[in-house]
Amino acid sequence: MATITASVLTTIVTSTATALAAAEMVGFDDMKTGASPPGWTATQTGNGTARWAVAKDDSAPSKPNVLKQSGQATFPVCFKNDTNIKDGFVEVKFKPISGKEDQAGGVIWRVQDANNYYIARANALENNVTIYYTIKGKRTEKKRTNTNVSSGQWHRLCVDFSGSHFTVAFDGKKALEWDDATFKNAGKIGVWTKADSVTAFDDFSYSGK
Repeated sequence: MATITASVLTTIVTSTATALAAAEMVGFDDMKTGASPPGWTATQTGNGTARWAVAKDDSAPSKPNVLKQSGQATFPVCFKNDTNIKDGFVEVKFKPISGKEDQAGGVIWRVQDANNYYIARANALENNVTIYYTIKGKRTEKKRTNTNVSSGQWHRLCVDFSGSHFTVAFDGKKALEWDDATFKNAGKIGVWTKADSVTAFDDFSYSGK
C-alpha cells in the first residue's frame, strides 16, 4: 500500500509540475521601448488609431517595462501571434491610467482575427467587470457584475476557458461565469482596451490545457 501511495503522490507532483511548467509569462522587460512588442499584432477593431508600445513604468509589477496603449480607436487590441489555444487560461495585470470615455483593461481569447473574439474587461469609470463577444467587429455584452475598479492602480484579470464554459476572476476573486459556443475553435490570446483608454499591461501569462 505504501508503494502505491508513493507512486500516486509522485504522479500528482509530476503532473502538477508539468502543468506549471507549461504556463508562460510575458513581462515585456527584455523588449525595446517605444515600439510594439515583437511577435504580437498591435491593431484595433473598428476605426481610429491604436498606439501599442512597450514603455518604462516605475510602478510595474515586474520592472521595468509594461505594454501601454495610448492611442484612440474603437477597440484597441494586441494579440500574441504564436498562440493557438482552445482550452486554458489567460491572465494579465493592468493599470487604467486615464480616459474620458473609458478607462478599461481586458483580455481576449479564441481570437480568430481582429474582428472576432471573446473579451473580458474591467472598467474603472463604470466599476464593473463584463464579458462580451465580438463578431465581425460588433461587440455584444453578455454578462456583467459590479465591483470596485480603481484608476491608477494595478489589477489582475484572469479568464479560464474550457469548452463552452468561461470563468472570469478579478483581483483574485471569481467575478462571473458564462457559457457560450460561438467560437469553438482554438485561437490567439491578447489584451484589449476601448476608445481613449490609456492602459498599461504587465505579467501577461497563459497556458493551454
